[in-house]
This record gives sequence, C-alpha cells and structure tokens, in this order.
Amino acid sequence: MTPPEEEIAQIVQVLGTRLLRDESLANHTTYHVGGTAALYVELTSTESLELLAEALVDTTIPLLVVGNGSNLLVADSGFPGLVIHLSGIFGELRLSLHEGRLDVGGAVALPVIARRAVAGGFAGLEWMVGIPGSMGGAIAMNAGGHGASTEQNLHTARVLELRTGIQREYRVDELECAYRSTRITDDELVISAMLEANEARDRAHSRALLDEIVSWRRANQPGGRNCGSVFTNPVGDSAGRLIEAAGLKGYRVGGAEVSPKHANFIQSESGGTAADVAALIEIVRHRVFESSGVVLETELRMVGFPDA
Repeated sequence: MTPPEEEIAQIVQVLGTRLLRDESLANHTTYHVGGTAALYVELTSTESLELLAEALVDTTIPLLVVGNGSNLLVADSGFPGLVIHLSGIFGELRLSLHEGRLDVGGAVALPVIARRAVAGGFAGLEWMVGIPGSMGGAIAMNAGGHGASTEQNLHTARVLELRTGIQREYRVDELECAYRSTRITDDELVISAMLEANEARDRAHSRALLDEIVSWRRANQPGGRNCGSVFTNPVGDSAGRLIEAAGLKGYRVGGAEVSPKHANFIQSESGGTAADVAALIEIVRHRVFESSGVVLETELRMVGFPDA
C-alpha cells in the first residue's frame, strides 16, 4: 500500500534534507537482505524529534522503527512507509554509580552498555554483552539471554508517541513486559531508558563474566548474517532442540541455511534473499510441527510479508 501523496509531501516539506527516499534496508539489518524503505529518516537530536512529530500530524503512513536491525527481516518488496532510526545524542550513555543507575539513549548497543557498566563499577548488566540489539529495541521486545531479560534491569523508559509528539515516561511495571514482548507499539519510539544495577564488589569477577559470555556465544552460536534466535522457546523446551530433532540442521533454501552450529539460527548468504529466509522459516515451522506437534512462534520480526 503506497502512502497518499499529500502525506508524503507533508513529510518531505517538514523533514527536508533529513529524509531519504528508497533507502536500502539490507544495509540496516543483520541479515543484509530485503528491499527499500519508501522514506527513511535518522533522528540525531531533540529538534529532530520535534520535527518528526510535526511531519506525522494527521498522517496514516506506516511507520517502522529500526535500531540495530538484529531482530528484523524485511521482505524483498521493501517497506512502503517511513523508517525511523536513532543516532546522535540518542547513542549516549551516562553512569551514576552513587544512585546505581545508567541513563541510556535508545540507540546505545547492549554490548556497549555491558562493557561500560563493568568499567564504571556496575554489576548485573553483564548478560547484555551477548545481545546485539539496541536499548530501544531491547525494551520494545523485552530482549534477554543468559538467564536474564531487559525488564529485570529496567527502571523507566521514555517513549515518544510518534503521531502526537507526546513523550511519556513509563515505569517498568507499566510496560506489560512478557516473554519477548511489551506494550510498545509501532507508533511509539523508545528514546531513552534508566537502568538499575548494583555496585560491583569484585570488578575482576564482572570482567571475567563478560569474557565467559562472549566465549560461550562464539563456541555455541554462529556469527555472520543472522538475526540470532528465529523462534521463541516453547514452555519447558528449546526451539533449537526441536529443530535439530526434526533433522533440519544444515537444511537449505536458496541462500538461506539452518545453521549447523545452532539450529535456531538461520544464516543468510551473500546473494540470498529475504524470500529464501522466509521460505526456510515456514519449512522449519511445518517440519517441527510434523515431528513434535509443537507450533513454533517467531521471535524474529517479519515486515512486508503476507500475514506479518
């Protein structure tokens, strides 16, 4: 669905040279596949937030917030709306050891948070070193790993309602956090967060824990072009175990492959397409249901596909 021309004209008029047309989303996702965004804007300052809200007044154009693109598969046909990306001041992080809190911009990568926290004398955020996403995306989906999740460290999140320009601060208990989900919608943008941590009693232990998590991921999970875990884990089981039990490790569709190293990862090769990845996801889902009766749900966000 193409946005109405009058809406595009309004957005172009307000955002001016900040706006890009037909921006390749393959350059903004870890799969490195997918089509273009009809419109793309990078927000770097408070002023740019205000301009964006002005541009979106009374519009119905589809919106897509993209952080590190580490949990996103965009169809080869692209996205027919406005893609929003944070950088600039939203990539800043401030430590307050006395209060035990970190003020984190929505664009800060989780591994950066983990390392800066440990270096600054905080403990309890080490698990984030293994998560490739940004703070905003981690809050929106309640990302987690290594026995922890974002909600456990989150105190408050500042969220911009994109079509009204209203900013709200949510306490973690107001975000309706669940396994890989929160109440954050497509029309909202997480611009910053306040995280809670503990004063490190043993910094050497925290540094060792960082190294241990990084080493574990290198040993057990593939690098390269993937989005991390494709499917959420069913209650009491592991998606990776179910996929491996269905004999799908190494299974291929075009330029997409179920990782031989970890079955819940799908790799995209150079020359592969989003359609290859999507087709392989459906085959895995079907074969796992046939072999175990379990319906796997995607943790990966799929944009631009039928029923997505």
